[in-house]
Amino acid sequence: AASRMADQTEEERIAELKKRRTFRKYAYRGVDLDQLLDLSSEQMMDLFPCRVRRRFNRGLKRKPLALVKRLRGAKKAAPPNEKPVTVKTHLRNMIIVPEMIGSVVGVYNGKTFNGIEIKPDMVGFYLGEFSISYKPVRHGRPGMGASNSSRFIPLK
Repeated sequence: AASRMADQTEEERIAELKKRRTFRKYAYRGVDLDQLLDLSSEQMMDLFPCRVRRRFNRGLKRKPLALVKRLRGAKKAAPPNEKPVTVKTHLRNMIIVPEMIGSVVGVYNGKTFNGIEIKPDMVGFYLGEFSISYKPVRHGRPGMGASNSSRFIPLK
């Protein structure tokens, strides 16, 4: 009975591992995530759309390079299987590259830094696209002076 119990727990453990492993394999334009991280920058450029290629062809300036360097450092310093420290930045126009995946970036929206965990799906997008810089309009009752009839509403 004890050996059967051990076999059952072993089977359960394997089943649980399989369950965990059934995540959808991420691919950017047909290239797996693992392969993406191994690609050279030239090979990576071929996968990106025109606007991104143009941006990288014109050269990376000092600020984006510094951001990538800080993200690397934060990732190295983080204990395994835990999120790295948030790296704050004003660079909303930085394009997300595969190297940044798994990092946490605080993107400035003009008022605060919105913490964003970079996921594989975000590759090729700008950081600013994930940190909304305005408050969406809430259409409610019209305010003072919105129409002629609002003149006759007594001011409390």
